[in-house]
Amino acid sequence: MVGTMWAGRVLHAALSAVPRGRRALSALTQLRGVLGEELEAIREAGTWKSERVITSRQGPRIHVDGVSGGILNFCANNYLGLSSHPEVIQAGLQALEEFGAGLSSTRFICGTQSIHKDLEAKIARFHQREDAILYPSCFDANTGLFEALLTPQDAVLSDELNHASIIDGIRLCKAHKYRYCHLDMADLEAKLQEAQKHRLRLVATDGVFSMDGDIAPLREICHLASRYGAVVFVDECHATGFLGATGRGTDELLGVMDQVTVINSTLGKALGGASGGYTTGPGPLVSLLRQRSRPYLFSNSLPPAVVGCASKALDLLMESNAIVQTMAAKTQRFRSKMEAAGFTILGASHPICPVMLGDARLASCMADDMLKRGIFVIGFSYPVVPKGKARIRVQISAVHSEEDIDRCVEAFVEVGRLHGALP
Repeated sequence: MVGTMWAGRVLHAALSAVPRGRRALSALTQLRGVLGEELEAIREAGTWKSERVITSRQGPRIHVDGVSGGILNFCANNYLGLSSHPEVIQAGLQALEEFGAGLSSTRFICGTQSIHKDLEAKIARFHQREDAILYPSCFDANTGLFEALLTPQDAVLSDELNHASIIDGIRLCKAHKYRYCHLDMADLEAKLQEAQKHRLRLVATDGVFSMDGDIAPLREICHLASRYGAVVFVDECHATGFLGATGRGTDELLGVMDQVTVINSTLGKALGGASGGYTTGPGPLVSLLRQRSRPYLFSNSLPPAVVGCASKALDLLMESNAIVQTMAAKTQRFRSKMEAAGFTILGASHPICPVMLGDARLASCMADDMLKRGIFVIGFSYPVVPKGKARIRVQISAVHSEEDIDRCVEAFVEVGRLHGALP
C-alpha cells in the first residue's frame, strides 16, 4: 500500500514537471499517430472512399470537377428525376422568399410554420395514414422512433440487414432485441414465439434493402405479425415514390397497406432529393413522438425551401403516376443486358442494381475507369457492405433514356474485360 502511494506521488510529480502546453502537444501527437494508422489501414485494404465533386445540379447528366465534358450519373437516389425538376425548384424558391431561409428553432419552440403542418398532412394522406411528423432526415426518424415507443417491457424484432439507422435506433431503446436472419420467415416466427412474453412486439424491416435491392416479404411478415400479435414497422426510403401502382411504396406493391402500422421514409431521395424524413402512422404514436422523440425535440425544423420542394414533389406524384410507370421497363433493360454480358446483378427488379464484384480494390478501380468513360458510379466495400461482397451499385432513374442505359452497359463491358471481371 505504501509502495503504491509512493509510486502515485512520483508519477504525479513527473507529470507536474511537464508544462501543460507540452503535455497537450504530446496528446495531440499521440492522437495523430493513432488516426494515421487507422487511415493507412483503410487505404491498404482498398476501401478508401474518395468524394468526387459535382459542379452542376443533380440529374441524369452532370459535370464533375477535373473531368471534361458531361457525365452520365448512375448512382444517385434521384429515382423520379425530381431533384432538378423546374416546378420543384420554383416551389423551393417561392417558399424561401415567403417563409425565409430557416427557423432558428426547434419545432416546439418557434419552428413550426403553416407549410410544415401542410406537408405533414399531405404525407399522411399520401400514405393513407392518420398523421405524420417531419424530421431533419430519415436517419433521425429511425433513431427517434424506438426509444420513444418501446420500454423494457417490449420487444423489437429486426432483420439482420436493416439499415444502419434502424440498427442505431434499436440500440438506443431499452426493449428486448431479437435479430432474425435476412428475409427468413421461419426464423422470424421462431423469434416471435420467443417474444410472446413481452408487452409490445414490433417487427422492424426495410421495405427495400438498399445494398442488395431485394424487397422484404411484407405479406408473410404481416401474416406472422397478425398471428403473434405484433406491430409492423417498415423503412420505405428506397420505395416511396416509385414502388407500387401509384408510388406509395412496398406496402402498396404487395397489397398490405392496411396491415403495416408505422412507416418511416425520406424526402431526400425520390421526393425532391433535398433532405428531411418522416414517420407516418397512428395519430397517438405521432403525438407521442412530438413529446418524446429526441431528434425531433432537439433539432432545428426543416428549412422552408426544403419543405416547399418536397411538397411540390408529392403534388406531382399524386397528380400522375406516369413517371412511376417508366421505371420498370428501364430497370429491366439494364438488368437483362448486364446479365447477358455475364455480370451478376442482385435484387428483385428494383432500380437498385448491385453489380457484384467481390474484391474491394476491383470495385474501386472499375468505378474509376467507368468515370473515364463518362459514367459516374461508385464502388461499395466494407464496412458499407460485408467483406468479400464489394460491388458497384447502379441506380436507374426515370429520367435516364434507353440510350443512356445502353451506354452504361457498354462501358461496364469494356471495363469488366479490362480488369478481368468478364472473359
